[in-house]
Amino acid sequence: MLGIIANPASGKDIRRLISGASVFDNQEKRNIVRRAVLGAVAAGERSFRYLPDGHGIARSAIEEAAPGCDVSPVDIPLTDSALDTARGAERMRDAGCGAVLVLGGDGTNRAAALGWLDLPVVAVSTGTNNVFPEMVEGTLAGIAGALVALGRVRLDQAACQAKVVHLKIEGERDDLALIDAALVAGPFLGARAVWEPSSLKAAVLTRAEPASVGLSSIGAFLSPLPAERDAALHLVIGEGGVIVTAPIAPGLLARVPVREHRRLVLGEEVVFNGPGVLALDGERERRLVPGQRVRLQVRRDGPRVIDVARALSVAACDGLFVEGGQDGH
Repeated sequence: MLGIIANPASGKDIRRLISGASVFDNQEKRNIVRRAVLGAVAAGERSFRYLPDGHGIARSAIEEAAPGCDVSPVDIPLTDSALDTARGAERMRDAGCGAVLVLGGDGTNRAAALGWLDLPVVAVSTGTNNVFPEMVEGTLAGIAGALVALGRVRLDQAACQAKVVHLKIEGERDDLALIDAALVAGPFLGARAVWEPSSLKAAVLTRAEPASVGLSSIGAFLSPLPAERDAALHLVIGEGGVIVTAPIAPGLLARVPVREHRRLVLGEEVVFNGPGVLALDGERERRLVPGQRVRLQVRRDGPRVIDVARALSVAACDGLFVEGGQDGH
């Protein structure tokens, strides 16, 4: 069974106004879902669960591309918020989905992980500042997701488990981030996206890759850290250190003063102290009152990210796309 989550809000935030970010409209997302389902059906998948939304993105695409298949929405109360994605992922886990296609950005994948921490995911980028999901053709994403969901390619052959920032917030529910957790100055949430480096106070990064855009690029130009390395990075923002010029949004480069930076071993604890706002994967999410403490740890217990190219390579080597004929040697 293959799950599909398509976020209608991704690719439409304030970064379209203050930077050079492009827009992913809902029709394009529908087209991607349709191609993904066609690929999944060709790979043998006949059962789909999808997250309903007010625009009918997934429903219309799946019903068109998979006639006669077992297709149904997950049963959740819709709130038109990230809570829908979290609950939808949780229901897909309970329904027995072997893989989930998530169309969106870092924030959409974070929400899915809140509902199903180690979900087997094909993360298809349709947002901005994306580090976690990748730009991949929907057809190939659908084939790879179906191969894993059906067990034709084992999950351990095609996926690596992601690192996650775990946050324990004093007096409140826990939270997480897939790429970066930052403490931002200011008493109000305001626009959710973070694009003003002067407001940054500190950050913990699971990865810092120079060929990326967003807050993690600040660390990437100081101390590159790939996703596969078992370490994290802690930044203290402020005068008295170095100045890093980094692309914190598409077309938006900023000079960021970094007072300190250091590597963290997995499980090592960092503490943020309020007041301020927690920005998780580039978006303001939680307000901290003066003196409120947050303990952060990075662990490798997050989503199992399916590498589309690897899954297809395994399938090709096993001859899964070939019928009849003679072996060629």
